[in-house]
Amino acid sequence: MDRPQEAPDSLRAAPLAGRRALVVGGSGGIGAALSRALAARGADLLVHGGTSAARLEASLAAARAARAACPAPSGAAAPSIEGLLLPIASPADLLARLPALGAFDILAVAFGPFVQKPLHETSAEDWERLALLDLALPGALVSALLPGMAERGYGRIALFGGTRTDAIRAYATNAAYAAAKTGLGVLAKSVAAEYADRGIAAFALCPGFVETEYLGEGLKRELAARAPGKRLVPAASIGTFAAELIAAEPCLASGAVINLDAGLKL
Repeated sequence: MDRPQEAPDSLRAAPLAGRRALVVGGSGGIGAALSRALAARGADLLVHGGTSAARLEASLAAARAARAACPAPSGAAAPSIEGLLLPIASPADLLARLPALGAFDILAVAFGPFVQKPLHETSAEDWERLALLDLALPGALVSALLPGMAERGYGRIALFGGTRTDAIRAYATNAAYAAAKTGLGVLAKSVAAEYADRGIAAFALCPGFVETEYLGEGLKRELAARAPGKRLVPAASIGTFAAELIAAEPCLASGAVINLDAGLKL
């Protein structure tokens, strides 16, 4: 019996060659780590950053370096790694730009404001802002990009929830944020169920306490003391895990809501 023909080494090393990804919130933290990991697997990128041109440029430089170290398949086009600096106050800010940005095979949303207040101090403005940016924005992006993905017969969607937002739970000081992020599981499962026959997969990842440049040293120590092994999760580990799920063919994790918290107990 003939053995299955293996893919060339260049294709195994660059499984996302020829795929283009939009990383929303890619200028720092988990988004920047994911951008590097996708670039290392051969993807072309449009990396979104919110307000800091310096952070966005640093993320792009790191992604380009990762891409340069990735063997390119023979005859592949030159890699494209670009940035989009755009503050987002409502979904319309990005959606209005979307038609001019071209087609995307991969969408990753590692973005969303966080508010920590007890319920009786959470304002109507807090609820509206978090619902719009943590849930409506990724939902609207998914709805906008699905037709193109379906037409091409390929799509990967990675949504980043909050810590322990894999299920309905009670929250003492961040209920509005957690409620919006928990909704991403519904979005991921809906995409997975309805569009699998068109080559589209989606999943939601819920990181634990992650070490990023956005945390002050005092908060890092406080969170590490509560984390498994008394250490924070490296952002690079989250980015690598997500990129591996995106690059998998077939994507068996489609529809999954996955905790990436190393067994965090709150």
